[in-house]
This record gives sequence, C-alpha cells and structure tokens, in this order.
Amino acid sequence: MIKNKRLGTEKSRDKGLGFGESRDERWLWMSGVVDDVEDPIPKIKRLPVADHHLSSPPKKPPSPHSPLSACLMGELAADKHVKYIISIEKKKDSFESVVMEHLRMSGAYWGLTTLDLLGKLEAVDKEEVISWLMQCQHESGGFAGNIGHDPHILYTLSAVQVLALFDKLDVLDIDKVSNYISGLQNEDGSFAGDIWGEVDTRFSYIAVCCLSILHRSDKIDVDKAVNYIVSCKNLDGGFGCTPGGESHAGQIFCCVGALAITGALHHVDKDLLGWWLCERQVKSGGLNGRPEKLPDVCYSWWVLSSLIMIDRVHWISKEKLVKYILDCQDLENGGISDRPDDAVDVFHTYFGVAGLSLLEYPGLKAIDPAYALPDDVVKRIFFGK
Repeated sequence: MIKNKRLGTEKSRDKGLGFGESRDERWLWMSGVVDDVEDPIPKIKRLPVADHHLSSPPKKPPSPHSPLSACLMGELAADKHVKYIISIEKKKDSFESVVMEHLRMSGAYWGLTTLDLLGKLEAVDKEEVISWLMQCQHESGGFAGNIGHDPHILYTLSAVQVLALFDKLDVLDIDKVSNYISGLQNEDGSFAGDIWGEVDTRFSYIAVCCLSILHRSDKIDVDKAVNYIVSCKNLDGGFGCTPGGESHAGQIFCCVGALAITGALHHVDKDLLGWWLCERQVKSGGLNGRPEKLPDVCYSWWVLSSLIMIDRVHWISKEKLVKYILDCQDLENGGISDRPDDAVDVFHTYFGVAGLSLLEYPGLKAIDPAYALPDDVVKRIFFGK
C-alpha cells in the first residue's frame, strides 16, 4: 500500500482518508488502492454564475408529505445534470478520466444510478455498458474497476448494482461471484477487500449488500459478520473502520446498512447514534462526516440514510439540507460539487441527487437507504415487481 504524507491544515483537510475528503483523495480512497495521498492538483473553484440561487419553485408540485411542501428554496437543474453525466463518457482522454481510470466501475454506478433517479436511464446504451462491465470480471468471479485492473470487492458491488439497474443480473454466474465474496471473509467475521487482505467495515457492508442482492447470504457466516461490525461500535454510538477506529459518518452508513440488511439493528443505540449524526449538520445546512470538519454534499447520503434507517431523520433540518445541496449545483454546465462554487464531479452529483431523493424532492424516484438503489429496483430484486 502507498503511504504518503498529506499536506494541508487540520481545518481544511481530514488527516485520515475517508468519505469526506477532497475529491481526488476520496476517489483514490474509494478505489481501495491507497491509504493516504497528497492532493495532485489544487482545489478548483467554479466561476460565479449569474442568478446562482434560483427562486422559482419546481414545475411539479411537491408531495403533501414532502418536507419541501412548506419550504421551496430552489430548483434542481435535472436536465443539466443528465447532460453532464452523459458528457463524462465522451471525455475519455481528459485528465480526470485518465487518472480515475482504475475506478470507472464505481463511476458507472454513480452516474447510471443518478440517471435512473432522474428517470433518464434509457439515455445510455444498455448493451454497450453491460458488454464493457462483463469484460471487467476476473476468473476469480470478482470485478475490477476497469478492464485490465485487479478485482476488488468495491467494484464487485458496483458491477452487481449496475446490472440490477438494468435488470440484467441473469448474465452473471451468481455462484462464481458469491464464492469470490465469501472467500474474502476472515475467521473473525470481517472481510478483506481483495487478496491483499486490507480489512474495513466498508467491505463488511459490501459483502452483506452484494450477497443479499444475489440471494446468496447463506454463503457467509452472517452471525460472525454482525458480531465483527458490533465490535467496531464506539462509546459515542458511532462506528469505525476497525475495532477502536474513530467514528465516521461513512463508516456508520456501512455498519448501519449492513445491520439493517441482516435484521440486526437492535445492536444500535439509536438515540445515541442519532444525536451524533444530527450534530453533523452545520449552520449552512450541510452535513459533515466528523466533528469540526467542513460540510460536504456526499454526507447528504451517508448521514441522511443512516438517520432514516434508525428513524431519527426528524432530528435535522431537511429544508436547510435541501438548500445546501441545491446551492452546490453548477447551473450552467450541470453537476453537483462538494461545496458551493467548487468544481463538480460525478461522485457528488450522485450523492447530491440521492440525498434529495431521500428528502422526497419532487420529480425524483425514491431510493432505498440501505441498498443505495432505486426503490423499484430493490422491489424487483426481492419481490419480482
């Protein structure tokens, strides 16, 4: 594993790579190939946009049950976001595309799920995507982030999720994929990310989620998996990446999500964890991942989904969070950034739209907080509907 010393101050950067780092750091972290990195490029700011904060209400009136019914702050530039996502695939020679080549599978999941939530999944060539995706599978059964790269449990889940979006799970040799995942479980119930053995509760969630989607949960020792996750619970009610690890909103989503899927949420102190999570909301309305950190749109998913799963979402201001997400849009070119006026990327575009979906923003499909897939996809997987 590569170990580099990161530059920057405590206020502007997290010391440990996680779900709320800078865009370049987070993508490298999500790829599972580095533990810590130095920012290769300075933070890019978007140029000011005229009428950046729109005041006109959405064309479609919100549901009377929506938290937005009492407070409409702006409008989601849905068409611009669709064009932005589709344009990414056409920029394969760009700097961003080249340096992120190794995690294209996750990028495909982020982009395609966003399109589905916006009701525009048909805008892409399904057969072309599936053909590329299947070329990323290894003989082991696992999937890589792109053709010619090594398999990892991260990209295996992304591949399964993409196929689920297209209702094409039948192209998989499900036993082969599930055997790959089950082979990564350790004796203590934890999971390695790949053959090199890194252990993280992210991988526990991925294994539990992926095998549940494939209807192969019996391939692993679920009780041991649950016990390991519980061993990562902290005194503040949160969860870390390993036992004794600092509580972090991203890890909390992974642990709560895995416990929800396995029917083990009784292990969570919902009031204690709910208090820790609701304190992640800052004055701007955005959410951060740990105390004293800057807000980031991606936590609109990690924190919000966790609060929903433990039934404590009413402890934050939904209206302020909606405004924060909408303020992070690029209203000229599409896409959503981590913070207002920063450069957009597909990662934050997905989690911003997914967060708005959880908040019942009008015009968006509903998304499942545990499986991170549209509700209709989850119902099709488990109920054939």
